[in-house]
Amino acid sequence: MIVIAHLSDLHLGDHLPAAAEALVQDVASTAPSLTLVTGDLTMRARRSQFRDAARLLDQLPTPRLVVPGNHDLPLDSPARIWSPYSRCQVYVDRGLDSRLEIPGLSAVALNSMPRWRWKSGQVSREQAACVTAVLRRADATSVRLVALHHPVVTARPGSLIGRRALLDAVVDARVDLTLAGHTHVPCTRRLRVRRGGRTHHVVEVVAGTATSRRDRGSGRSWSLIRVDDSTITIEERRDVGLRWRPGPRVEYPRDTSSRGS
Repeated sequence: MIVIAHLSDLHLGDHLPAAAEALVQDVASTAPSLTLVTGDLTMRARRSQFRDAARLLDQLPTPRLVVPGNHDLPLDSPARIWSPYSRCQVYVDRGLDSRLEIPGLSAVALNSMPRWRWKSGQVSREQAACVTAVLRRADATSVRLVALHHPVVTARPGSLIGRRALLDAVVDARVDLTLAGHTHVPCTRRLRVRRGGRTHHVVEVVAGTATSRRDRGSGRSWSLIRVDDSTITIEERRDVGLRWRPGPRVEYPRDTSSRGS
């Protein structure tokens, strides 16, 4: 069993400190194989907010993968042009794209936020090729996942440039999960993706906002994902009066057909 704690959209600087404190304890109680944070760590990419984000991340279980979101680039500063990722790299992680391989799990995390876009994202052909190269060589039984800030499918058309190339890579590498945030509204779905004459099913999980006040009517939540040989189970963990409680739960069959072909 692989257990993934998927958090997103912390927005430190416009968050509830009590929710963040309780979040750390709740995530730790699940003993995750991987803690994954899909962007918008800060509200306005200020140094003080990144320092707070670094302190919070340091309390979460390891191993961890973290990618930036649109709020993690300076909004109205020359730094957006000359060094848009420098604060995130100094305080959080030097690597904007990263990968992790542990027994039973192979993951690729992508920076989907180019400096020249306002909110929407982009995945380059080089990033898509990395997904294929890294995940295709994973053990046939390993959970294969891709993480980024912008949803691959659950978003308006045009919101992710390079979506087609990334979906091609998802089919090529027989990816189990794509994990994202950005919308502040939790959503899971099993997608049927076709490429040429091949079909593959991948589960997309979009996590809600874990600590922000901007919950868009959905409340604060994070996604607890459990994967075994045949099933992917996603449970929303919901903030109910600053106490984290189990929320909706859904199960999907895992598509491991044609692995290694």
